[in-house]
Amino acid sequence: MADSCFDQKRIQAAHVMVVGCGALGNEVLKNLVLMGVEHMTVVDFDIVEIGNLSRSVLYTKADAEAKRLKTDVVAERLKKMNPAVEVQTICGDIAYDVGLALIRKMAVVIGCVDSRWARYCINRLCMRAGVPWVDGGIDGLEGTARVFMPGKNCYACNLGPEGQKDLARRMPCSGIIRRQEQAGSAPTTSIVASVIGAVQVQEALKLIHREELETGRLTSLCGRMFYYDGEHLTTRTADFVAYDEDCPEHEQWTPIRQTQVKRQDTVGETLQRLSQELGDEEVTISLTQDCYVDYVARRDNDERTFVMCPGRAVEEATARDKVLQGFPLSALYQHEYRRIDKSFPYQELTLTELGIPPYDVLRVSTEKGDYYLEIKEV
Repeated sequence: MADSCFDQKRIQAAHVMVVGCGALGNEVLKNLVLMGVEHMTVVDFDIVEIGNLSRSVLYTKADAEAKRLKTDVVAERLKKMNPAVEVQTICGDIAYDVGLALIRKMAVVIGCVDSRWARYCINRLCMRAGVPWVDGGIDGLEGTARVFMPGKNCYACNLGPEGQKDLARRMPCSGIIRRQEQAGSAPTTSIVASVIGAVQVQEALKLIHREELETGRLTSLCGRMFYYDGEHLTTRTADFVAYDEDCPEHEQWTPIRQTQVKRQDTVGETLQRLSQELGDEEVTISLTQDCYVDYVARRDNDERTFVMCPGRAVEEATARDKVLQGFPLSALYQHEYRRIDKSFPYQELTLTELGIPPYDVLRVSTEKGDYYLEIKEV
């Protein structure tokens, strides 16, 4: 395209992940297809509802009545817009269901989520993988867009001490006490979604053109925040940069090497294979995104109820249990594992049953040091 700042071949070849398929996600996905992106991964765990129709261009009333998955619908509609588009769908939670090896394949990740926790999870994965991401947020007639890049700008650092404390209180990593930050009740509009979604895609395309950014032909929003006020029709950009070298979220998992371990392997098989591959008898796998819970107990009498599931599924498991469902969560205790080694009592469990997502990278510790191993997909 002679009259464009962007190279169409690079756009077609780039792999882009979009997290969230609501009003903002709809606009972003539509714009990506119109701009020529042909390799996309979409992540969302929700179904289409009637309330989505007034601000989501890709959904219909029939989709809502059939309670179709948002990921299925957007993949179908994007293919209709451009049959050449390849869309990989993940019906799941960015916190637990997206493997780091998949993030590594992306040129850029675009966040279209409505909670601080979800943004934190996107940031953590992207920082580990060394991949930039573009955040967008809409509320009423207002919207913002920001860019975060490893080594330059970090969402977690921008939260500040109070924001970090608030996030720690809400962090849904302990199963029985998990608490996801709820989206605000203020309605959003399709107009604001279209404005912010357009800015997000524009910034994402810039990130695909690294050389142009380095030479100054293009300028990234990284380190600044774009703010749109539809009520008074004003826009502005403000400095929005923070990168604390001591922030644990900056730990890049590198180098990442291949392993023959598969998600279908049992814990016992996995530990044995890793011991052979790494040449060390003592091998420990860290569950960095969740935990595994074998039982839940009442705090007053230690009466145990076995749930045998990842931490993220414990609340749902206790809600179904006839003994525990009448107790408040504060009255319950969960017994969890975050490190898996030879002492783990359930060696017959598979990595899938532990909650390891597809295309993940295992953090493995030995006496010789730490390793980052990409799981083999079959």
